[in-house]
Amino acid sequence: MTLSELTTSAQNYLKVVWASAEWSDAPITASVIAERLGLRMSTVSEGIRKLAAQGLVNHTPYGSVQLTELGHAYALQMVRRHRLIETFLVQVLGYGWDEVHDEAEHLEHAVSDLMIERIDVLLGHPVRDPHGDPIPTADGKLLMPQATQLSIVPLPATVCVERIADDDPALLLHCDECKITVGSLLRVAEGAPYSSTITVTHVGEDGEEYGETITLGRPATDAIYVSQPGQGETGE
Repeated sequence: MTLSELTTSAQNYLKVVWASAEWSDAPITASVIAERLGLRMSTVSEGIRKLAAQGLVNHTPYGSVQLTELGHAYALQMVRRHRLIETFLVQVLGYGWDEVHDEAEHLEHAVSDLMIERIDVLLGHPVRDPHGDPIPTADGKLLMPQATQLSIVPLPATVCVERIADDDPALLLHCDECKITVGSLLRVAEGAPYSSTITVTHVGEDGEEYGETITLGRPATDAIYVSQPGQGETGE
């Protein structure tokens, strides 16, 4: 069995199980999958049962869903397809980073492995997609940035933006308007008391602050992942 022989539904399940655990340690349950895919629990339960029968996941009733070695390999292939397509749409076709997720969701099931490898070569073997998420290599290796949610970074601090979650296109547009993108160097401090906000100022290569001070609320700071000087990447 190859990845292309799996149904679109099976490919989606595997990718969601892997991606749900990429930035979180929370257990991946059927209800989490149902919420992420917008499906009924009965549909998801049946889908998981089929994946287990194919040797792609391990699952106990009312417990978490875990990928087998084969399921993990297929999930990484799907993630690679998705993120390379997103990068292609932005870099070559001029899409905005807020527009590419849904397009990639459709295209990732239709492209061949050959097309994905041609896209990878054309783009110069990128290691991150437009949102900062790592792109798995063809042999399943992954360089994870040492990044933390901005909302839990001790303040004040100087940070570099490593990733912005792509779940909310409106938030991506807002970050774009604030010129907060992957690679941005920011100086962050506490906002007003009891407001759950932080203030953000851009920092130039010379270490000097520039531009207006921006206030970000919890939805934004939860979605923005940052590193601090001295942090690197870890491989999977």
